[in-house]
Amino acid sequence: MNVQKWHAHAIARAAAVVGCTGLVVALTGTVAQAHPRDPARQVLGAQDGWGAYGTGTTGGAAADAAHVYTVTTWDQFKAALAAGGDAPRIIKVKGVIDAVSEGCDAFAVPGYDFDAYLAAYAPETWGLDTDLSAEPDDSPEGLRRASAARQDQSVKANVPSNTTIIGVGRGAGFKGASLQIKAVDDVIVRNLTFESPVDCFPQWDPTDGSRGNWNSEYDTAVVYGSTHVWLDHNTFTDGSHPDSAAPTYFGMLYQQHDGELDIVRGANYVTASWNVFTEHDKTILIGNSDSESTAAGDRGKLKVTFHHNLFENLVERAPRVRFGQVDSYNNHFVADGDYSYSFGVGKESQLVAEHNAFTLPEGVAAGRILKRWNVSPVTADDNYVNGERVDLIAVHNAQIPAETLQPGAGWTPALRTRVDPARAVPGIVHHRAGAGRLR
Repeated sequence: MNVQKWHAHAIARAAAVVGCTGLVVALTGTVAQAHPRDPARQVLGAQDGWGAYGTGTTGGAAADAAHVYTVTTWDQFKAALAAGGDAPRIIKVKGVIDAVSEGCDAFAVPGYDFDAYLAAYAPETWGLDTDLSAEPDDSPEGLRRASAARQDQSVKANVPSNTTIIGVGRGAGFKGASLQIKAVDDVIVRNLTFESPVDCFPQWDPTDGSRGNWNSEYDTAVVYGSTHVWLDHNTFTDGSHPDSAAPTYFGMLYQQHDGELDIVRGANYVTASWNVFTEHDKTILIGNSDSESTAAGDRGKLKVTFHHNLFENLVERAPRVRFGQVDSYNNHFVADGDYSYSFGVGKESQLVAEHNAFTLPEGVAAGRILKRWNVSPVTADDNYVNGERVDLIAVHNAQIPAETLQPGAGWTPALRTRVDPARAVPGIVHHRAGAGRLR
């Protein structure tokens, strides 16, 4: 059976299951209680991944009426985040909120000129041996830094503890926003479409690689040193600004995107369920450095569960893992011709990848699903590629013998809801994952 027919067959096979409301509840297990019916007050179910560990994740479920907000603009959203200290709050997002509604020019400081920037730092003028860190404030790079600082201040939104952010109905979401879930506890984000923020002022680094590179800021969502976070039924996409439409300068892609989701700096107890991650390059990072200065805060933390997510048309990092005990099960990965890898096995990572399904096009070998960045053992059992059960470690080692992986992550996940058969995963995820499909 070819890839297209298998994919369609898997979706059809699960349609009857997904169409049965009673059985859907049994399949998902995402919300433990039947009441309350208001999705904004639903909490993460018991045993539903690492986010359920200990005190669990309840977000703003206990909010009183005075701390329930409905927002339609970026200013209203940031005001709702800032009001009321750490009292439980629910923020209902109605429609699409654009964090950069006035465009990039609104952030540019007087004197900033991109053409002048290109002229000043062209490799034939500046060379490739010296970075731009010492450039003065009145230089093209200095003016770029000042403009970037304006955007940084505007598009980042700091989420406090005990908060639920939820989209109202279908079609709710954000464009150009960067959610900062930083040094807090107990946050829920659901039913929202996030169009990746566009860095208006990427920096040219002549010393990055052999030819230099453009580097950008602003992840769509950052979980930084926070605990008990549940990301559910969201869609993360580059939307109207795909990398494929980006220009090149100095022979390199003018990269205006960073990650879709970063979980870093000692963050812990995170569950990401029923999301769609699509049309992106460097998608999810768990642990952002191999250095000992960050390792001390990451060891024993970065515990994350991914289940029933769709990872579609991505290049890499779904996720790339350092240090953490990461459980990835019942996810569907759909690759295209730009595919590099799905799971990045990094320093001291303890990745368990089980009961997942992969749809790969012709010419993309299953050995590329795992990528060894560091020597760390991995558990990868009962995974299916194009409808056939495949030992991902064995096929990786056979196809890429210079990067041999060892089996056995050294732990067994205990916090899981119902585990669906891997062959049924494409259909189940296709019908249920993403924003606008919350039940």
